[in-house]
Amino acid sequence: MKQPKPAGTQARAQTAQTTTQTATLAEIAREAGVSAPTVSKVLNGRADVAPTTRSRVEALLREYGYRRRRAEATRSPLIDLVFHELESAWAMEVIRGVETVATEAGLSVVLSESAGRLTPGRTWADQVAARRPHGVVLVLSGLDASQRALLTSRSIPFVVMDPAGDPGDDVPSIGATNWQGGLAATRHLIELGHRRIGAISGPSRMMCSRARVDGYRAALETAGLPVDPGLITAGDFHHEAGYRLGLDLLRRPDRPTAVFAGNDLQALGLYEAARELGLRVPEDLSVVGFDDLPVARWVGPPLTTVRQPLMEMAEAAARLVLDLGREEQTSTATRVELATSLVVRSSTAAPRH
Repeated sequence: MKQPKPAGTQARAQTAQTTTQTATLAEIAREAGVSAPTVSKVLNGRADVAPTTRSRVEALLREYGYRRRRAEATRSPLIDLVFHELESAWAMEVIRGVETVATEAGLSVVLSESAGRLTPGRTWADQVAARRPHGVVLVLSGLDASQRALLTSRSIPFVVMDPAGDPGDDVPSIGATNWQGGLAATRHLIELGHRRIGAISGPSRMMCSRARVDGYRAALETAGLPVDPGLITAGDFHHEAGYRLGLDLLRRPDRPTAVFAGNDLQALGLYEAARELGLRVPEDLSVVGFDDLPVARWVGPPLTTVRQPLMEMAEAAARLVLDLGREEQTSTATRVELATSLVVRSSTAAPRH
């Protein structure tokens, strides 16, 4: 026989169910044992609230699914742009895209970096709540459950661009066709006649890295070529990784005649490794990158690469976050993927043997 819930628990469950959309500051304040102005201070990111009180109020805001009405949410003329790492030409393309949209809307852009972490720290979330921007764009990053609840309760929309992992069905995101790009890059090398093709991927914990390598594997398998795990190495999307891992691949007695690098920076590091070993590109080694950064056109030889429409992705992410802020985008599960395309230049050719 099913035991009835204690009266207090049952009432609390009913209250949570019936006030998910209608809970007021006064009701949350009453349950937290504080005043309504104190709850308002927590919502506004004010520092003059005791940590224990803040935690208790935040927990109740999450429990009730409280979301500040748009009319109540006074916004600063800002878009917060958060990077996993902020130190490359790749980031500059993203910044240019977001700034284009922000300028059109009369807004400014605030930059921050999570120092290699896949989620920003708690301090960052509190700062964003205090700034009350029009929205947040996270690049190669994401939010944990408490950060998402904090931004949602303040009616601060957020969009993830090129998410590091699965962002969840209810998180709007903008990405690219990474799998298709890896497939196209490797298929191009196979069509040139290469049969021993290496790969220098990005970090294995990142979804885009895994998708590009999966496309590389699919191209080999479709062509009836073996996938040699010894030819697949995991880098970190930086120049130094391409150089270091490139030396390892190219020093092997049965070295690959071509390499698909997970991004342009690693491809340029691979160029350096080849020069150091006396190998010429593309006569001795064909190289394909990914991103099509501006530098890809000017290196010697110009780099064959997969174009990832970074500026367009950044513009799409910024526009989506502004639409969400204006409630022009009603879907809670928006996933957009922009097409990649192969750009053939002079770093690829048929193998000599």
